[in-house]
Amino acid sequence: MEVRAIRNEATYRATLAQVSALIDLDPAPETPEGEQLEVLGTLVQAYEARHYPIAPPDPIEAIRFHMDNAGLDVGDLVPYIGPRHRVYEVLNGTRPLTLHMIRRLLTLGIPASSLVGQPEPAAA
Repeated sequence: MEVRAIRNEATYRATLAQVSALIDLDPAPETPEGEQLEVLGTLVQAYEARHYPIAPPDPIEAIRFHMDNAGLDVGDLVPYIGPRHRVYEVLNGTRPLTLHMIRRLLTLGIPASSLVGQPEPAAA
């Protein structure tokens, strides 16, 4: 098994083709093909994390996404955010989430990284 670092787009695409062919074989993990698939998969993940990072969602979008998936409406968020008008303010972006709200929303299964959001860039 010859494994090379992925340093450019051409190597990335070639490695993806190898991974695809190995997936089609559906090798057992202990086999040489299974080990090759694991190693190549790790290399692809590292390359993608560097070159195609996926930012965490906006906190409000994360809440809305969870509401849609769980079939929740504004009234269902009252125990987590506060009175109905406060829920609307948060969902409209006119009121920020507080630490207390975030802690309660965590019990719904929304990841903390999604609720905290991206840090704002430091002023120069």
